[in-house]
Formats: sequence, C-alpha cells, structure tokens
Amino acid sequence: MAKCEVCGNDYYLSFEVIASGARHTFDSFECAIHKLAPVCDHCGCKIIGHGIEANKTFYCCANCARQSGVTEVKDHA
Repeated sequence: MAKCEVCGNDYYLSFEVIASGARHTFDSFECAIHKLAPVCDHCGCKIIGHGIEANKTFYCCANCARQSGVTEVKDHA
C-alpha cells in the first residue's frame, strides 16, 4: 500500500503518476486532478480536458481566453 500525497489515505489500489520527471502517488483520479491539473488563468477552474494555451498561459476554454485578450481562439461547435 502507498499513501496518497493529497489526502493521506493509505490505499491498496493507489497508483503513481510521473509528470515532468516528478513521481506522485494518489489514491484516486480526483486527488491526481487536484494536485496536477493546470488552473484556468481567467476563471480559476481546474483544466481537466485539453484547454487552450496562449502566450504561455492556460485557459479552460476559448471564451476565457477571449475575455483575457486572446483573439485567435475558437471553441469547437
């Protein structure tokens, strides 16, 4: 068993994720998202999907990017 680095749960089904060369241990995808997902620079939500990166900044959607001044983005219909 291994302890989740977010919630501290010592769980027999814990798993490891290696991101940017760092090894992380979690007991759930929820904890992994909480720790690793980028945050939208406009609205502050966790970006779980692809999101948008513009000018070295992450946004959850084209609307948030546009509201922050990024003009060349479009959501898929």
